Amino acid sequence: MEPVFSLQDHLCFSIYACSRAISRMYQPLLKKLGITYPQYLVLLVLWENSERSVKQLGEKLELDSGTLTPLLKRMEGKGLILRERTQEDERVVNIHLTNQGTALQKEAVCIPLALAQSSGMTMEEIQKLNEKIKILTNHVANFSENRPSE
Repeated sequence: MEPVFSLQDHLCFSIYACSRAISRMYQPLLKKLGITYPQYLVLLVLWENSERSVKQLGEKLELDSGTLTPLLKRMEGKGLILRERTQEDERVVNIHLTNQGTALQKEAVCIPLALAQSSGMTMEEIQKLNEKIKILTNHVANFSENRPSE
């Protein structure tokens, strides 16, 4: 197999360009809600389960605590979440949705709908593509983790 040197033929660039296009499409919708894209991702996790530890959020979102902590502080300042240390272990901080954070879920329904409408694809096609991308991500991540360091 010949190496591919055309930028347009690189899968990594296509995924990168698609991600940027989706982010640009999301931007005005998120602005109306008063949140950023990373905050939206945190809310998505919390809408699934209204309480998570910072560690669980970090694992789910693949973010380290240095990135996640200031993000959560800003969200708490906006009244979307509460951060609370557990009584059992003060090193563990749990994140809870506030009523305001919970209520935002109804307003955020427009975001995945906008992607579906702008994609030119059916929901089934989007779901299949998402599954393929997750499989690719897992394979690439496993390859990188199991590769001997040089």
